[in-house]
Amino acid sequence: MPTATEAPRIYPALRYRNAAQMIDWLRDAFGFEVRARYGDGDIVHHAELTFASSMIMLGTARDDDYGKMVGEPGGGGGKSIYVAVDDADAAYAKAKKAGAKIIQALVDRDYGSREFICLDPEGNVWSFGTYWPKAGEKA
Repeated sequence: MPTATEAPRIYPALRYRNAAQMIDWLRDAFGFEVRARYGDGDIVHHAELTFASSMIMLGTARDDDYGKMVGEPGGGGGKSIYVAVDDADAAYAKAKKAGAKIIQALVDRDYGSREFICLDPEGNVWSFGTYWPKAGEKA
């Protein structure tokens, strides 16, 4: 049962053609702060931007399995939702039982999260994992 002071668990995740430039733009235009940024040069593998106690995740659009799952930025693609859960195996079983289309089965990531990716009945991409970043904590 969540508490009133529990950190948010739902994170919009966006893909950009030029994520490095968009991070700067999101800071200047909307007031986001960079909590974490991982990548090489202008290629952003993963970034976390905070706005008060809330957070978004983003990265450079890419042509790998995940990139194909979420689609190209613009035109309705490039977006997904990440949900931090305590028990990824239980969330996986529940989603699968409800008919979610599993597009990436449970996997243990090198950063310590256990995750899976699925589609809801209308084709939106959802990721569930035990990684639970918090705006007020250092990355």
